[in-house]
Amino acid sequence: MTPTMNQLEEARRAIDAPLFADLAGDANVSFEFFPPKTDRMNETLWEAVRSLEPLAPRFVSVTYGAGGSTRERTHATVARIVRETNVPAAAHLTCVDATRGEIDEVARQYWAAGVRHIVALRGDPSEAGSAFAAHPDGYASAADLVTGLKKIAPFEISVAAYPETHPEAPSSAADIENLKRKIDAGADRAITQFFFSPEAFFRFRDRARAAGITAEIVPGILPVSSVAQTRKIAGVCGTSIPPWMDRLFEGLDAHPGARQLVAATVAAELCRKLYAGGVRDFHFYTLNRAELSYAICHLLGIRPHAGVQEQAA
Repeated sequence: MTPTMNQLEEARRAIDAPLFADLAGDANVSFEFFPPKTDRMNETLWEAVRSLEPLAPRFVSVTYGAGGSTRERTHATVARIVRETNVPAAAHLTCVDATRGEIDEVARQYWAAGVRHIVALRGDPSEAGSAFAAHPDGYASAADLVTGLKKIAPFEISVAAYPETHPEAPSSAADIENLKRKIDAGADRAITQFFFSPEAFFRFRDRARAAGITAEIVPGILPVSSVAQTRKIAGVCGTSIPPWMDRLFEGLDAHPGARQLVAATVAAELCRKLYAGGVRDFHFYTLNRAELSYAICHLLGIRPHAGVQEQAA
């Protein structure tokens, strides 16, 4: 019997080397957390930080709530990471509902606390669904914020990028131009919003390079720990969820263990395809859970560093 093209393709896959066999472990990783609201959430966060610390991430970042609503908790979390771990900590900072003076003072407090890395964002309005309006005495954009931060101290600065275009951008070209303004203002790198298609990242990176953006562009990876939550976030930030992925997670809401296995598989395959395309830096949106990110890092060949393990023990 003559095999069909589909059967030949499946046979080729079966005899190829396993996707994750003997990877060099030469990837760099970073992790994002959000400031906890309760004591229990604080315990969960620190379990995640301690679990991921031995992987020697380039940095970990802590988010900043809409309208600066988590300012104190963000500062407390970042300051504790600086004090109690050996991981460089980055604090998110936004332009929303604050004067330049207020934002500058927060930045000075971070510098005084030993924080040398800021993730500079325009930020989302404090009222969900409303349009962004700059404070009359505030920073009008992330590019302006980057310029202001560089005047305060020699911060390392990361900014946001959108492989599938920011929902408010009039076009993908305008979105790329905005990213270039942030880089030209002094940002060191861009970290992307999460996405589920490697082609979306590669196309975006090519457009950015064609526009003269030479700074590193780090893909943001979201392991799907909650399907409903991911759908909600994706709707807000303009991320496409492929139909096959929707179908893959159908029926798993009541099966958290199985959902974890599927989520790790999907995210690891995405990372592996990015790795095959030359990507060596990954930023994981952990949602304050370590298991999925740790598993994916392990598949990428990243192992705990002995010295870090001993310090964390």
